[in-house]
Amino acid sequence: MVFEEFGSYISEICSRTSIIPGRPVNWTIIANPKAGGFTIKSRWKNHRAMLEKCVSLAKQNPLRKENTPSKTAMTDGGTAVHGMESRDGLVSTKQAGHARDITNALIEEAACYNYDDKNTCPFHLIITAGGDGTSLDIMNSLYHAPVNVRQNIAVLRLPMGTGNDGSDSRELDKALELLINSVEVKYQRAVKLCLKSGKGPFLAFNILSVGLDAYVTHMTNRMKGKLPGDSYKLWVDIAALFYDRIYKVDFMDIRSLDGEGNEVKAFREKLLLLAVGESGYRTYGANKLILPDERNMCAIRQMPLRRKFLLKELLNSGKHIHEAESIPWCGSKVEITSYHPILAQMDGEAIKLEESDFPAVIELTEPVIPVLKRISTFP
Repeated sequence: MVFEEFGSYISEICSRTSIIPGRPVNWTIIANPKAGGFTIKSRWKNHRAMLEKCVSLAKQNPLRKENTPSKTAMTDGGTAVHGMESRDGLVSTKQAGHARDITNALIEEAACYNYDDKNTCPFHLIITAGGDGTSLDIMNSLYHAPVNVRQNIAVLRLPMGTGNDGSDSRELDKALELLINSVEVKYQRAVKLCLKSGKGPFLAFNILSVGLDAYVTHMTNRMKGKLPGDSYKLWVDIAALFYDRIYKVDFMDIRSLDGEGNEVKAFREKLLLLAVGESGYRTYGANKLILPDERNMCAIRQMPLRRKFLLKELLNSGKHIHEAESIPWCGSKVEITSYHPILAQMDGEAIKLEESDFPAVIELTEPVIPVLKRISTFP
C-alpha cells in the first residue's frame, strides 16, 4: 500500500511538471520497495507529508494531458503485483541489477523515436527511488546510451534509501521541487577508474575512492541484512582498529593533472585513503563530508590510532580538511601506483585491486549524464 501510494503522488506531480515545456514528457519511476524510505515507518510518515505538500504545489501548475508514463513503465510490470499495467509509471525492482535492465529497456524505447521533430517526440524522465545501488545501476546504463537518446532523457534521483549521497537532494521535497519549478537540463560528469590490467573501466557518479573507506563499504555490503542498525558506522570503527592489519598501508605514488594535462599535484605518501569526486561539496557513507569545499580530491595520510578516531569524528563536519593528515586539491585526473593490493569503491560498490592493476587512473569524463538543475538567477 505504501509503495502504490508513493506512485500515485509522483504520477500527479509528473502530470503537472514544468520541465521541458512544449513537449510531451513520459516518465518512468524506478523504485526499490525494500529501500528504507518505504520500509522504515518514521521515514515514510515524513516522506508522505512531503509528498502531500509537493502535490499541492504541483496543482498550481496546469495539467499537461500529453504527459504519460512511458511504454516501458506500462509494460514492465510496474506496481502490477497482480499482473496489471502500472497506471502510475512505477516500476518495482525485483533483484540486484533490475534497475539497469529497466533503464536499458527505456533506452531502447527512446531510441525508436525520430528526434528531428522534437515537438512531437516525448522527453523521457527517469525518477529513481531507492538507495545508491539503484541510482548507480541507472546512471551506468545512461552513461552508455547513444548520444541522441541521452539528449532526450533526464534523471531525477530521490532520497529514498539509507545513504542517499548520490541523490539530487537529501530532502525529498527539495528534490521534487525540481519537477515543479522552472529547471533546465544540465550534464554531469562521471568518475572513471581504468586499470593497467584492462579490467573495467569502472564508473562512479558521486565519489570513487581507494583505501580504508572502500574496506568499510566492502564489509558493510557483505554484512548488510545480518547486523542491526547502521552497520556502516560500526564498520568505520572496526576499520579504524584493524584495517592496516588486513591491508598493508604503505607508500603510494600519486600524480594528478588538470583538464589541460598539466601536473597539479605529485607526492609519495603512506595513504589511508584517496577520494575523487565528480565535483567538490560531496559526501559519502550517509552524509560524511569527505569533500566539504570546491576541491574534488582528497588524500589522507596514515596516522596513529588515536588520530584515526579524531579524524573520523571530524569527517562528519568536514573539518578534517584542515588537519595535517589531509591533502585536498582540485584535479581532473589522478594516476595511482600502489605496491600492494587495495580496495576501491564506486558509489558504494567495492572491488579489489591487485598489484597487476597498477598504475591505475581515476579521471573525470566529459559531461554526459543529463540531470535537472535549478535555473540560476545570477548572471
